[in-house]
Amino acid sequence: MSRLDSNRLVKAFAELRAAGRKTLVPFVTAGYPDMETTEAVLRDFESRGLKVCELGIPFSDPIADGPTIQASYTDALAGGVTSAKVLQAVRGYRSSGGSLALAAMVSYSIVFRHGVEQYLADLAEAGIDGAIIPDLSLEEAPALEKAAAQHGVANIMLIAPNTAEERRLEIARHSSGFIYFMSVAGITGQRDRLPEDAIRAVAELRKHTDAPVCVGFGISNPRQVAEVCKAADGAIVGSAIVHQMGAAKDDPLQERVAKIGRFVSDLLQPIL
Repeated sequence: MSRLDSNRLVKAFAELRAAGRKTLVPFVTAGYPDMETTEAVLRDFESRGLKVCELGIPFSDPIADGPTIQASYTDALAGGVTSAKVLQAVRGYRSSGGSLALAAMVSYSIVFRHGVEQYLADLAEAGIDGAIIPDLSLEEAPALEKAAAQHGVANIMLIAPNTAEERRLEIARHSSGFIYFMSVAGITGQRDRLPEDAIRAVAELRKHTDAPVCVGFGISNPRQVAEVCKAADGAIVGSAIVHQMGAAKDDPLQERVAKIGRFVSDLLQPIL
């Protein structure tokens, strides 16, 4: 049996598919506005019935993130957040019974600096279920995919809308947990409309892979979540949630977490 068979991320999507359900995958910047908020938000998301969350590990030069997430990374780094502190917070969440499947969005620079094998082992030990490495090339993916699987960590690859079809299918073959389909080429950020071509491309991709497909970049409201989930298994919302966190960062912790939770519940509503 593969170590991925018991992976929380893999099991979450299998359960959702068996129930005929789609999902929301919220993104939060770890340590923004502080680590206490991050742990509290994870527990709140779980109480609202969510199964999966993406956790951004702050980096000084993010590859695909727009100004909202970039600013949150800058604030978190200024507050002393490190990869080690994020993993320690995840350990705390797990030790208190936290069961959300967690996917870390992390730069390959961080992974490489720690050593690929060691970093993947650290992710697994802390309780991280998947790694999204936006600057991992397809050519480098097989070696990392193998190492990740040995530690029970899903290797989640990104597909851009302008990626050629043959390359899309090759990326899909090296993805586990789910495939991250970018609705637009470029950087993250809230958008009023999503390209119809992206939705059609996701529907086409699903004809060629059994892996779950989640769509991110630009999704910021319940209508867009519903639209994306007509074709995809899940909708990833990042900048809109991080924006809410920034707007509430001066509120008391309990009120801050409740505001973010209500926003996420509204996003989830169309696919319940």
